[in-house]
Amino acid sequence: MADEIRDDRSGVSRRKFLQGAGAAAATSALLAQQNATAAEAADQVAETPGIRRYSASGQAISLDVNGDAKTLTVTPDTTLLQSLRESLGLTGAKEVCDRGACGACTVLLDGKSVNSCMLLAIDAVGHSITTIEGLGQPEKLDPVQTAFVENDACQCGFCIPGFVLRSRAMLDETPKLSRGDIKQGLSGNICRCAAYEAIFAAVEQASQRGVS
Repeated sequence: MADEIRDDRSGVSRRKFLQGAGAAAATSALLAQQNATAAEAADQVAETPGIRRYSASGQAISLDVNGDAKTLTVTPDTTLLQSLRESLGLTGAKEVCDRGACGACTVLLDGKSVNSCMLLAIDAVGHSITTIEGLGQPEKLDPVQTAFVENDACQCGFCIPGFVLRSRAMLDETPKLSRGDIKQGLSGNICRCAAYEAIFAAVEQASQRGVS
């Protein structure tokens, strides 16, 4: 038969070729349908309360930083620390260990201390962020900052913003702290200059004076 004529070069008959082409077309149609179904499901997920979708190529978000609304563009994997330092120029929070082990990147999120290197920027949307730049002003320091200055609680100063913010969060939660409480509460912050005694004394002084 005509459709059984073989191509001597390939050894494939016309019938086999047409059957293969038909199967390929059916597979393509099936994949297209599956992709459409997946896209429809993704749209449904996006509309589910509590679930947010962000573009992998980046999109604009608004962050409440030190009382001001800041608009910046981030990707889903951008950390809060990267946003603060690279997009907003707030360099008080330091990038050191990048694994939440040293406390140098500490900021306040709704008044609670967090490691900004471990928090995605998109997860900070809708929350109040306070960095060391927003805690006090040169003409009016926060009481914790004042205690650190009076006790000379630093050497190089690199880690001190994290210590101050962590101390502020502790004192807001528990105004009266013992030396043991202070040591335990600051155990997640590392001072490579080993100025711990002065730091502990500063926090103890702030606790005794009361912070407001």
